Amino acid sequence: QVQLVESGGGLVQPGGSLRLSCAASGSMIAVYGLGWYRQAPGNQRELVAAITFGGRTNYADSVKGRFTISRDNAKKTVDLRMNNLRPEDTAVYYCNAKSPSGVDYWGKGTLVTVSS
Repeated sequence: QVQLVESGGGLVQPGGSLRLSCAASGSMIAVYGLGWYRQAPGNQRELVAAITFGGRTNYADSVKGRFTISRDNAKKTVDLRMNNLRPEDTAVYYCNAKSPSGVDYWGKGTLVTVSS
């Protein structure tokens, strides 16, 4: 069983930065794909960034050049560094782990609010 716990959300001004972190449990997490999704009010949950067990990354077009995803398999963590935040980045951000067989696991989410 995989459990994911996010941290690092909060209120930030436009143009500011935040780092989200997700701590994962599970002995096989190193071979899981890891990622961050977000859901704004009234919108569907969408992929923000993902990283494979081999370190290959994928980003939503809206965050390319501003967000960076990274993982530490020894610590079982996946981080999302967010720079130059915009009001439209406001959402609940969810950590995701996907097993090699395609099973998804989700954290409870952390709220990011970008506002002046």
